[in-house]
Amino acid sequence: MHTDCIFCKIANKEIPTKFVYEDESVAAFKDLEPQAPIHVLVVSKKHIANLLDVAASDQGLLSHIMGEVIPKIAKELGVDEKGFRVVVNTKADGGQTVPHLHFHLLGGRSMTWPPG
Repeated sequence: MHTDCIFCKIANKEIPTKFVYEDESVAAFKDLEPQAPIHVLVVSKKHIANLLDVAASDQGLLSHIMGEVIPKIAKELGVDEKGFRVVVNTKADGGQTVPHLHFHLLGGRSMTWPPG
């Protein structure tokens, strides 16, 4: 954990947050500035700064997030039938504002393209 990382503090329950999902390696919670009716942030409890810092040893974690956690949350929040978007922003030009790898699960409305 990085002591100054807000997502590490949230995932480790140092900052009170109502989780949408939690297990031993992942925490998910609603975005404070939602960009869609459903906007959940999915973060690993292990601090990884961004997608470029993912190590080979993290592949199981990413598979868990993409293959299990996000589909489970999408079903529980009712966006699995009509669809949803998953976004990973990387570094400043990619729109990353918190230097902790996180996945945006957006749904509840039709998504437009291009996104930004």
